[in-house]
Amino acid sequence: MVKRATVVGSGPNGLAAAVSLARAGYEVRVLEAARSVGGGVRTADLTLPGFHHDVCSAVHPAALSSPFFRAFGIRDRIEWLHPRASYAQPLDGGRAGIAWRDLERTALGLGRDAGAWRAVMRPLSSHLGGVVDFTGSQLLRWPRHPITTARFGLRSLQLGSRLGRGTFATEEANALLAGVLAHANTRLPSVGAAASGLFLAAHGHSADGWAFPRGGAQRIADALVDDLRAHGGSVETEQLVTTLADLDWGDPDAGDLLLLDTTPRLLLTHPGLPARYASAVLGYRYGQAAAKVDFALDGPVPWAHPDVALAPTVHLGGTREEIEASENAVARGTLAEHPYVLSVQPTVLDDTRAPAGKHVLWAYIHVPANSTFDPTEAVTRQVERFAPGFRARILATRAMTAADRARYNPADIGGDILGGAFTFTQAFRRPVISRTPWRTPLRGVYLASAATPPGPGVTGMPGWYAARQALRDGAERVGLEDLFPGG
Repeated sequence: MVKRATVVGSGPNGLAAAVSLARAGYEVRVLEAARSVGGGVRTADLTLPGFHHDVCSAVHPAALSSPFFRAFGIRDRIEWLHPRASYAQPLDGGRAGIAWRDLERTALGLGRDAGAWRAVMRPLSSHLGGVVDFTGSQLLRWPRHPITTARFGLRSLQLGSRLGRGTFATEEANALLAGVLAHANTRLPSVGAAASGLFLAAHGHSADGWAFPRGGAQRIADALVDDLRAHGGSVETEQLVTTLADLDWGDPDAGDLLLLDTTPRLLLTHPGLPARYASAVLGYRYGQAAAKVDFALDGPVPWAHPDVALAPTVHLGGTREEIEASENAVARGTLAEHPYVLSVQPTVLDDTRAPAGKHVLWAYIHVPANSTFDPTEAVTRQVERFAPGFRARILATRAMTAADRARYNPADIGGDILGGAFTFTQAFRRPVISRTPWRTPLRGVYLASAATPPGPGVTGMPGWYAARQALRDGAERVGLEDLFPGG
């Protein structure tokens, strides 16, 4: 008898699960609520014809280090662009901190903080495999690289508290680190933000740097869907699943599976969910949200510091103190006058994303959950602050508020794009404290979203772990090397 699997959600985690199960011999169908596949890795003409914008994620530091994507062979299936500068942090007065892939070049650019930057980053970037192994699964296990794990943990504790204030002396180094720590969208300083930021910063000084696909994030989803279909799987779009009780997903007695690349709250719609597990799901916290704006431009962003034009990812927020004030205001439910802006200018390397001579800019700010605040003017002011003349280059814009985001993707509760608050506690409890958090109490049902370890990021790992758990529970001992030989 053919075993069947239904996957709800076609984000990179759902597709990773689907591909894995299809290769293991399952008849797989993927249900996607939107009109197109991809979830957090979609690309579309959001402003003007010929301007291709990433709808959600844009740069993917962890994709090429992900064990799943390495086995899948993602670097051979699509073209990746590797910027010389992973990210930049402009400051007033035409100054900037630049995180080059070359760690030594970065350190030398930070003046008297050169030694301190090396001391923080080199032990992690030179042992990136150990960092990825430790952070890339649930944390209730003995790490395979205990020395690297200890270094990572101690640095996270240091930089995640006010004790880390004296680590760097210059405005440039402090701002450069604060800009990457603020990705976590949580109060600063915090251990969760420090761990997340150190993971990203270590990738910034790796051989691949903060790479991204030529043509846009959609290329990742397309590669996964092509492989799924090659192994007999299918994708059905415009299939919104609001309750499991009404979903005909198969017969668990026959070994059929249901994998959810969704919020865990979807499980609450099943009448058979045990009360204790339901209580844990209800207690799982979601964080602040993101409000995004896309720009079509008639030329490149005119940065005051020329090297900022070499970094696809640019953090706009000024000094460490300004960034922390902005993030802490959001954590209190308000907005700062000068918000932290996470921006990406893919067209500095990718000329397929806009007509000849034109450019696109992707940018978002953090806002309280369910906010209806339009970020367009706030983002424009911050870019203009560090790139005088930017406003005059705008051809068109398209904004997505946090409330819009929540409607666009039901898994983004309140507009939270990280699958749940990224705190120290929820690094262990995602969404429950368990050595097998992908398994649910419902037989044959598994969680495969960023609400499970290792959490947010385009890695495919939550989906792979969910699929692996399902195969193990069915007594099928299948590893990545079995499903992706030669990967």
